[in-house]
Amino acid sequence: MKTKAVRIYGENDLRLEEFELPQMKEDEILLKVVSDSICMSTYKAAMQGAKHKRVPNDVAEHPTIVGHEFCGEIVEVGSYWKDRYHPGQRVTIQPALNDPADIYAAPGYSFQTIGGDATYVIVPRKVIDFGCLLNYTGDAFFYGSLSEPMACIVSGFHTSWHNVPGRYAHVMDIVPGGTMAILAGAGPMGLGAIDYAIHRDVHPSLLVITDVDDARLARAASIYTPEEAAKYGVELHYMNTGKEEDPVAALRALTGGKGFNDVFVFAPVKPVVEQGSAILAHDGCLNFFAGPTNTAFSAEFNFYNVHYDTTHVAGGSGSNLDDLYEAISMMTSGKINPSSMITHVGGLDAVVETTLNLPKIPGGKKLIYTHISMPLTAIADFAELGKTDPVMKTLADIVARNNGLWCAEAEAYLLANAKPL
Repeated sequence: MKTKAVRIYGENDLRLEEFELPQMKEDEILLKVVSDSICMSTYKAAMQGAKHKRVPNDVAEHPTIVGHEFCGEIVEVGSYWKDRYHPGQRVTIQPALNDPADIYAAPGYSFQTIGGDATYVIVPRKVIDFGCLLNYTGDAFFYGSLSEPMACIVSGFHTSWHNVPGRYAHVMDIVPGGTMAILAGAGPMGLGAIDYAIHRDVHPSLLVITDVDDARLARAASIYTPEEAAKYGVELHYMNTGKEEDPVAALRALTGGKGFNDVFVFAPVKPVVEQGSAILAHDGCLNFFAGPTNTAFSAEFNFYNVHYDTTHVAGGSGSNLDDLYEAISMMTSGKINPSSMITHVGGLDAVVETTLNLPKIPGGKKLIYTHISMPLTAIADFAELGKTDPVMKTLADIVARNNGLWCAEAEAYLLANAKPL
């Protein structure tokens, strides 16, 4: 059958095309993609083309489908999988296959028949064999799309580590009841991290969020308030470090001068990394969360403190299946609500321009519904557009009732009333 999909051919070369999918095999699954959220990692792949570790060297001749944060519904199941999957079943994807034979292979980067920015895809056996096609029972597709970025956040917390005094052993995760800072943390992934830090079982007693944009900080504080955090025993602060004469001193003062047990850096910016190094406590862990586009990116780290205070660095890319299961479980149980990450919505025909210009577009996650035609639209603009567009007016009313956030009701209305692709 035919599909419409955005494919990568090389550096800065994404194309929305219609083409014929190959005949589905008995050990494959035909999937209707409904939603995909655009990740900065896809932008990095688009900028680097075949130089990207996950993009094949022959992508110019054999383009792959982009998008790896997607959720959809099974259309047809090959006979090999009929006891495990069925048509109509909702599923989401874990793109990090962790295949020892091809460690960088991932849907949304490496495959010609599967990626999130498409109307229909064929799920190859390799993806299913590695357990990466997961059942999804949520009430909205967009939550399934956000499960992958939330799983990366979950992974980040589990990746942090600390020493056991007097032993050559490590304890994984943040310090329970410790002090934690999320630098450049008012963006979309930072919002998800705030939500997770407050509402998970292991959380800090002090959580400080920094940014240099007052509007982003104000939005974050309106969604995740200090009062809400206090219900879970977390003292929450927001700080615009751009307005502080000495940001390091201001941050350390919140800890009584001791520094932070866990520091997450959510922007690949040299001064931010170095600020993170300067505020670490004894045995503090700097978690470098945001991957840079520049393959030569580096920053200074205080190695005197590495020697005498055992400060250290953690980092990683992607997540594993346990992380994804945890993210989905916390979403479906209502413990976390990652809809705060979404600030824009659009159709498949908005993907190319959005992806190639992603760093220039303000706000958070850009959510794509692959079967509709719609320019990328800020949720904050719904009300103004609604003065002349009845669909936008209804969407504005729906999100207004939901604290300005995208929600299941908004998704259902858009899918029923938007212009088909």
